[in-house]
Amino acid sequence: MSADPVPADPDVGSALNLDAFNRALIESVGVGIAIVECDGLKVLFQNKRFEQLFGSPANDITLDQLMQVPDLSGLEPGAVETCEISVKQKRRPVTLAAHFSVHEDDGRHVYMVEMHNITKVKELEYMIESYAKMVEKNERALRREKERAERLLLNIMPRTVYEELKTFGVTTPQRFESASVLMLDFVDFTEMAVSKDPLALISELNDIFTGFDRIVEQFGCERLKTIGDAYVAVSGIPEATPDHAQNIARTALLFRRFIRQRNATREEKWRCRIGIASGPMIGSIVGIQKYVYDIFGPAMDLAARMEQHAEPMEILLPEATAEQIRGEFRLEPVAAREVKGFGTLDLFKLVGGDEELGVTLI
Repeated sequence: MSADPVPADPDVGSALNLDAFNRALIESVGVGIAIVECDGLKVLFQNKRFEQLFGSPANDITLDQLMQVPDLSGLEPGAVETCEISVKQKRRPVTLAAHFSVHEDDGRHVYMVEMHNITKVKELEYMIESYAKMVEKNERALRREKERAERLLLNIMPRTVYEELKTFGVTTPQRFESASVLMLDFVDFTEMAVSKDPLALISELNDIFTGFDRIVEQFGCERLKTIGDAYVAVSGIPEATPDHAQNIARTALLFRRFIRQRNATREEKWRCRIGIASGPMIGSIVGIQKYVYDIFGPAMDLAARMEQHAEPMEILLPEATAEQIRGEFRLEPVAAREVKGFGTLDLFKLVGGDEELGVTLI
């Protein structure tokens, strides 16, 4: 402010000391500026930018007629009060950052009001916020798809194999010196598929396999795959365990128990054959575009032969596997049979054992 006033406007020249230099300086900035009396909020001066923002008010207008003024009663000289104000220019909303500060002019106190147009900043902030929300939404969708893909992959391969595939992009075939495999097939399933409503049949099969999955998990085994009505489970793969034969025997007994309990309350009676075998096996991912985790070895073929030789609701196993669980399970010998690819073998029926131990069926 200057002691030698030059009126900014004939109507306000008597009210405010403002020399030509200060007036030119204030007019040149791209900020709306007004000088307002602290008492009464009368507008003493406003530059052209301020007039553009609020129109061309008549003389003797007060600031609170132009905008909603914040409480400035506690504002001390040197301090700044800031708020945001919205106005309309040609029906277009404009956001302003208003800065209020106290100054002294010829012994009286006035407010310096600065109006910064922050509309573009606000639009940019809105765009950034919208983009951030879109990115977050896409990330959530991506996580859901990733989890879905993971669940699907875990349905066709053990978790340890999946973790190796996810980490390295490939898996290494593994040899397991001793593991056990169970193969289950349903009796007369082909006839059931022809005579029964397809939707009802698949619904029942899905219900049975879901129960099998829970039993397999209970005994630390792995469902390897299902082929039509056949169900294949393993123990000792992909993580070795010395109790693989016992675990697969418990699983087989509980499979049969589950079917019997289910038949007691259903019109349709399901009957299964189960074959068990133990021995060295190799496990590996097969395929490039469509992954399948599979196992190979004589034990796999032998379990399939045992299932074929078993009677309905019978669990059949070779002598080598029977020796590993003898003393813990009740076994009954079966007359020696010619088994394709393996010659004449002494076979055993797995009669019971865990039923008497009170295993809870989940």
